[in-house]
Parts: sequence; structure tokens; C-alpha cells
Amino acid sequence: MVSLTMIARVADGLPLAASIQEDDQSGRDLQQYQSQAKQLFRKLNAQSPDRCTLEAGTMNFHYAIAQGVCYLFLCEASFPKKMAFAYLEDLHTEFYEQYGKRVSTVTRPYSFIEFDTYIQKTKKSYTDGRNRRNLGSINTELQDVQRIMVANIEEVLQRGEALSALDTKASNLSSLSKKYRSDAKYLNTRSAYAKVAAVCLFFLTLIIYVRFWWL
Repeated sequence: MVSLTMIARVADGLPLAASIQEDDQSGRDLQQYQSQAKQLFRKLNAQSPDRCTLEAGTMNFHYAIAQGVCYLFLCEASFPKKMAFAYLEDLHTEFYEQYGKRVSTVTRPYSFIEFDTYIQKTKKSYTDGRNRRNLGSINTELQDVQRIMVANIEEVLQRGEALSALDTKASNLSSLSKKYRSDAKYLNTRSAYAKVAAVCLFFLTLIIYVRFWWL
């Protein structure tokens, strides 16, 4: 399985650690993915969505931000999203415990490259088919993964737009969707009341007609 895991500081996009798994034919593509990941890090800021999935053809970039650090995982698009974000959450827990107090002080790229050992071990537990069966019941307090924002990596990088802007647009769309559902519910309720009123009026008219015509 071709994969890339990178950890970077959100404030300036400085790479802190990385781990790469490639095969004989993926070298060139992986370099492109690495370049895209670094460009993405430079676009992040304090207002960027905490979690996001960026589609890149047959691959997906998944990232999670916590305590000013971005944890990014590139994997095949078929890899379960829930598993990907559980993996990133696992990395965050260990990385913050080991290096959290030093993150803001380092100036050299890949200052914590030794974290690769933990990344490799943890990734294996999430990507190995036998182990994945045991992780199938992961209780991610990651909320519903279906609600994580999804975008296209090329569009994000070419547009030159900060991810915070995309998040704002997604929030606006969500608000409009809620308003539409609310309006639709209101109209449906009014329609139901109108039907009930029409039935009541019919029977009332019938009663009056019978009473005065036949009596």
C-alpha cells in the first residue's frame, strides 16, 4: 500500500516528521504528493477546518489539526475514512505527549524525524488486514466522519484560497440547507392544516345542508 504520513506546524507549515511507504512504480507520483502536502501546510491557518479530506484522483489526503499541529495521511481512496482519522488521532496523542512542549521552539525541518518509528508501527496496525478486523469497532469520538468536509486537492492549491474560506463556504451551504429544510417543513405543515381545514369545512357544510334541507 502506497502511503505518506506527514506532521507539520500549522503556524508556518514547518514539517516536523514524516514517514513514506512506496513501491517500485510510485516514486514519481509520491514526490508530487509530497509537494502537494507541503503546499497544503502553507495554506493552513488557525481558522482552517480541524479535519478535512482532499481528493487526489485514486488517493485521498486526510488531515487533522490539534494543538497547532497538522497530522496528514495520504492513502488509497478505498481506505476507510473512519480508520484514517482514528490513525491520525492516535498519532496526535503520542506526538503531543512526546514533543508537544517543543513544537513551537524548533526551527529546523523534520526536527522530530525519529517519530517515524512510531508512525510505521502504528500505521501497520491500522493498514494490516488482520489487525484492521480488530480495529473495526473503534469508538472514535471523532464525530460522524460523513460530516467531514471534502474538497479536491488540485482545486484548493490552484485557487490559492485558504482552507478557512472553504470552511466558511461549507458552513454557509450548511446554513442554507438547514433553512431550506425548515422552510419545507413549515410549508408541509401548512399544507396539512389546509387539507384538514378543507375536510372540516366540507363536513360542516354537509351537516348544515342536511339539517336545513331535510328538517
